[in-house]
Amino acid sequence: MPPYHLVIILARVSDQRYRQVVHAGSGQILVEQARWCDSFATKARGFTFRRQLAPGEGLVLVENADSRVNSGITMLFCFIDLGVVWLNGEGQVVDKVIAKPWRPSYLPQAPARYVIEADPEIVRHIKVGDHLNFAELPLVGKVDMGAA
Repeated sequence: MPPYHLVIILARVSDQRYRQVVHAGSGQILVEQARWCDSFATKARGFTFRRQLAPGEGLVLVENADSRVNSGITMLFCFIDLGVVWLNGEGQVVDKVIAKPWRPSYLPQAPARYVIEADPEIVRHIKVGDHLNFAELPLVGKVDMGAA
């Protein structure tokens, strides 16, 4: 494989997409900058080994379809509490929890497609049955391949 293929692969990995998480009913922004994690690598990394979150920081773990098992999370190697919210494919909250460090697994009560991980405060602002939206933010870390 010629070296330029490696650059292209790394460029794709470095592209980071972000969304704002917005409460559909109130319009309140719940997470200012949530990294959109739709690949195995970004979902597996999550917030492992993190000791704190920046204000407004979060993750949205994206599955291909609603599922209880596939939307489960682990808190192994996580050192902080996280507010975790599970949404189905329609954006409806199906479960929420404050996840504690080093717990082997958390599964939602109902099938979910999206898992939001953020500051634990998020769970106080939503209830099961609420609807949340994702507002796309500009791409961050994009590599300009035209200059190569």
